[in-house]
Amino acid sequence: MFAKMGGSAKAYAAVVLIRLMYSGMHVMSKVALDQGMNPLVFVFYRHTTAALVLIPITFLFERRKAKPVTFKIGWKMFIHALYGVTACGVLFNLGLNYASATSSSALYNVQPVVTFILAVIFGMETLKLTRFHGKVKFAGILFCIAGVTVLAFYEGPMFRSFNHHHLFQTGGGSPSGAEETHSKKQWVLGIFLMTLSNVLAGLWTVLQGPLIEDTSKLMNTTLQISCASVQAFLVAVATERDFSKWKLGWNIGLVAIIYSGIIVTALSYYMQMWTIAKRGPVFLAMSMPLTFVFTIVISSFIIGDAVSLGSIFAGVLLVGGLYNVFWGKSIEERDDLTKISAAAGAGGNKPGLELPQQQQSKAGQEAPGQVPDDDDDDPEAKV
Repeated sequence: MFAKMGGSAKAYAAVVLIRLMYSGMHVMSKVALDQGMNPLVFVFYRHTTAALVLIPITFLFERRKAKPVTFKIGWKMFIHALYGVTACGVLFNLGLNYASATSSSALYNVQPVVTFILAVIFGMETLKLTRFHGKVKFAGILFCIAGVTVLAFYEGPMFRSFNHHHLFQTGGGSPSGAEETHSKKQWVLGIFLMTLSNVLAGLWTVLQGPLIEDTSKLMNTTLQISCASVQAFLVAVATERDFSKWKLGWNIGLVAIIYSGIIVTALSYYMQMWTIAKRGPVFLAMSMPLTFVFTIVISSFIIGDAVSLGSIFAGVLLVGGLYNVFWGKSIEERDDLTKISAAAGAGGNKPGLELPQQQQSKAGQEAPGQVPDDDDDDPEAKV
């Protein structure tokens, strides 16, 4: 029991740390891009930094116990890295260059809903519109669509930070704050690109479950980041031929690269895979709103970024849509378990007695979207 509680505490601590890491990435990346860093070059340096850290660590800890990496596994990693790491990072940074750190963190709440929609398509979840829980889930999807629309097209009043001692000068937190460099159309383009980035990230999240079984979590992370580094280099070289833009100095750009490469790409990607393996992709997705909250606090009180009413309103819609989906999911699981218990009782089980172990196992398998707790089978959780 205590091992199980310890495993749960580790999972919750992991998602909080992951969200703090991503909040810092939103703010630092925005500052670096505002100060002239090329978005595509930034992605290359970020993935390369992560790969240089992960490769020796993986060699040290996995060289004797890792499963052999066949051509088939390597090819699968390359494809997953192409859309889930490289394309996702490129689209995110291009969009962030036109928008704000707050808007990018608000849009992160789209990813869990996209994860749910893709899980429905792949048969991992259900969406029954004739049932109450299906209507609740569908309402959550509509809330997220409304949130993205509000974020793109509505600004509203600005809420200035109480902190007047800004560490860095940025383009602001809204279309008005960035109007000197970007137009309203570019702001909308930025929102669209970051939304598309989150769609790819949702697909990556859904498909990581079976992929983790091919190799260890650390080897999986290293292979994908290494592939992404090569892919990002080819994209950056093809689009940025002025190599003066590739030079690094002792500035926020270098700090953002090191932070994004080591803390976010290397460490958080591994922590995400660990969390997915322990609690499933839905548990990881539920923590997304923390990134929005943390980013508002960091961007407002550390760099003095203003927050628009539109961003806050959109964030509320996105978070509301997210938890609407999870509310519907919990109702569906409860109804299904009730049906299973009733069916077992009709089959001859006496009232008030627990289901036999075999039927309990079957019930756990048939509840849609229910994430099994594997801490009891994890030797690390019993330490």
